[in-house]
Amino acid sequence: MPTKEEAEEWKKQLVDNAEQQILNLTDSEKFKSYLDTVAKFHRYSQRNIDLIYSQNPSASQVAGFKKWQNDFKRSVNKGEKGIRIAAPIIKKLTPDDQKRLDTTEEKAIVGYRYIPVFDISQTSGEPVLSAKDFVKENLADHQNVTSLYNAFKDYLNQQTDLKVSEVPLATLNGAKGYFQPSTNEIVIGGDEPDNALKLKTLYHEYAHSQLHGLKSAFKDRPRAYQETQAEAVAYVAMQNIGVDTGNYSLGYVATWAKDKAVIHSALSEIQQVSNKVIELSDGLTKQLGLQAAQKEPEHDLKKLSAQDLNKSYQSLQQQVQQATNPQQKSELQDKLNDVHHEISKRTQKQLKAFSEQNPAIKQPEHNAAKTLKR
Repeated sequence: MPTKEEAEEWKKQLVDNAEQQILNLTDSEKFKSYLDTVAKFHRYSQRNIDLIYSQNPSASQVAGFKKWQNDFKRSVNKGEKGIRIAAPIIKKLTPDDQKRLDTTEEKAIVGYRYIPVFDISQTSGEPVLSAKDFVKENLADHQNVTSLYNAFKDYLNQQTDLKVSEVPLATLNGAKGYFQPSTNEIVIGGDEPDNALKLKTLYHEYAHSQLHGLKSAFKDRPRAYQETQAEAVAYVAMQNIGVDTGNYSLGYVATWAKDKAVIHSALSEIQQVSNKVIELSDGLTKQLGLQAAQKEPEHDLKKLSAQDLNKSYQSLQQQVQQATNPQQKSELQDKLNDVHHEISKRTQKQLKAFSEQNPAIKQPEHNAAKTLKR
């Protein structure tokens, strides 16, 4: 068992290694690899994205040992080494703690522990599909990418204080589009023939509006810094929907990747806006019908243990009670009925087997009737 000092040193080494990997992002290929990780794990904190990237840059989907088994019916391959990520340690606060921390919250994060997770490439079992598999297939069609571009443009015009307009490419002096901070306007080359490039340009200029507008805290960043950030957000957004942007250069980031504090700040800003764009895009692709509903792994009820069946029944009961959407409630009720039917069948089968094995304790029907009349 390691001492407290050894454990702290191990944690420090883990973080130091991650920081060193981030500081090594001085060429476009390494930067692309990092941004691929951002696109895959945008719901994770920047700390955990950095940790995942530093230990396995090609990781695409991670989960804990038991989660792979219970939720995905996959097993971690023998001998695989886990990827360590930070998990918060949450403590219930006493009145004294609340007073000291000046909070009314009942719980607070008091530290972090480093837990192992495993990439899907380290596991074997049933296939795992995500909604992105369907989106990528749908967005291979030119018309669907155009529809997403138009939906995103309409959203920005109707739901935000940004104004998005189009002009002929010939009037842009070689550019594909631009953001004008003084008028909070995004202008796109409307006759761009490459529909994927047109969408990427809109993502790029939207990133500028969020990171480098007049009211932005980052508006005074150097030009090269701003362009790298905006292009990074666009790259992440396109990777998220599964559209290949390999032909578009991210350029070099060595102009600002010299200092630890600067690069962490830059990547944090990229991640914040990327997360926002990804959430917007996911919502729009669903509205457009480009995202087939992701089905949960279908488990054969007959193969589930009695304990798992009971857990499933209790969970579905709770979900039915909490559901507010009538259609969702009906679907959950159907699942609950299926599980109930399987439990009932097993119970009847067990009772029958018990009766056959113990004929001496099976009471004749006429005696049972007499007993009931007393």
